[in-house]
Amino acid sequence: MRVDRKEALRYLGYRGQEIEGQTLQMIEEIAAELEENSSPKSIYHEYGCKVTKDMVKLGGLEIKSHNLSVNLKGCERAVLLAATIGRTADFMIRKYSISNFAKAAIVQAAGAACIESYVDEVEEAVRKDAASRGLYLRPRFSPGYGDFSLEYQKDIFTLLECSKRIGITLTEGNLMMPSKSVTAVIGLTAKERESCQMEKCSLCAKTDCEFRQEGD
Repeated sequence: MRVDRKEALRYLGYRGQEIEGQTLQMIEEIAAELEENSSPKSIYHEYGCKVTKDMVKLGGLEIKSHNLSVNLKGCERAVLLAATIGRTADFMIRKYSISNFAKAAIVQAAGAACIESYVDEVEEAVRKDAASRGLYLRPRFSPGYGDFSLEYQKDIFTLLECSKRIGITLTEGNLMMPSKSVTAVIGLTAKERESCQMEKCSLCAKTDCEFRQEGD
């Protein structure tokens, strides 16, 4: 697991601007600290799924979401995953929020890049297992995207035993702690042309893709 420095800059809002040497140095220092001290953990499980126009049935869980049903259209299997890089980023954010707001913002961005990088690694393991069975992956889709409500976090946590197995808990507002954590659904399809080979939607020129996730 590593922090993608370019992604950290993107999260900070840089889009081709010249970057000060001091900022680059802080990013490098914070990224190195995160890489050294974070404790990445993940869990995932594959379930059968049934998809209708606005409903997805997944492992006994019924999810009302048109956006998710579009993402999983044609999939008879799907993977539910949860991942975290641990509490290091949260500790660093609290520390620097008192003494250095610029560093606190960089930790937020670098932590977001770090968990994305780690989830990419977990997804690659899912991809290899799927490929061994002639299956391909749809883009991962998380609670909070479109009309896939955060309320379903509770059900996902129950199914995967997230608190017990990888130490993620939920706030009353269904936000995850540690904050640099992710849950997602990944559809499995037998049709390669319906899968996605791009790492991120932001890298893809196909802006009319029905699976496109804004802000990714």
